[in-house]
Amino acid sequence: MLAKDLISDVIPALRTSDSGQKALYWMDIFRISHLPIVNNKDFLGLISDKDIYDLNMAEEPIGNHSLSLFSPYVTLDQHIFEVIEIASRLSLSVVPVLDHNNHYMGLITMDYLIHYFGDLSALKQPGGIIVLEINVNDYSLSEIAQIIEGNDAKILSLYVNSHSNSTKMEVSIKINRKELTSIIQTFNRYNYIIKASFMDENDLNSLYENRYEQFMKYLSI
Repeated sequence: MLAKDLISDVIPALRTSDSGQKALYWMDIFRISHLPIVNNKDFLGLISDKDIYDLNMAEEPIGNHSLSLFSPYVTLDQHIFEVIEIASRLSLSVVPVLDHNNHYMGLITMDYLIHYFGDLSALKQPGGIIVLEINVNDYSLSEIAQIIEGNDAKILSLYVNSHSNSTKMEVSIKINRKELTSIIQTFNRYNYIIKASFMDENDLNSLYENRYEQFMKYLSI
């Protein structure tokens, strides 16, 4: 999935003639804290609700003030992971998208990124999760897949969480069935450390939220 496929067709861009009050109204309507300022097709930068409050400019046109705007953006053909990375690193609620002539094409909201990430990670598909703790040097995706597929199951998604100060890593595996007993027994026979397993729907939802937060923190490093 590329940035051009994630662009919102609902949220408008601001012009320099728009007031701070109008910007705050749109931010409230769309539940975001940033909006792009665009002059014709030229992207001038992002303004935040904090900028407007700090300058006490709610009633005046945005262009009346000398703003130190920052201008993060992605281009049309950048991958969703790059969009998530910049949104996470800069704590953005929207990410502007430009073409290769630096013309503004639209924006991507963080809410939509979260929604699409859920689809990308197979979070909505039924199944269970096993979390393995593995030494970094022992990690073998082919062996993990062989164990799972040998039990007539399939990997829907796999997430690796490693730490720079540790030789161990966590491998969270989403599997296409909730009954995981035979798979767990096979991992045990291969001397894998099973840190956790999740087959209950409430436990799965909590894990999804936790793993998404870890993923976002990882991208912001």
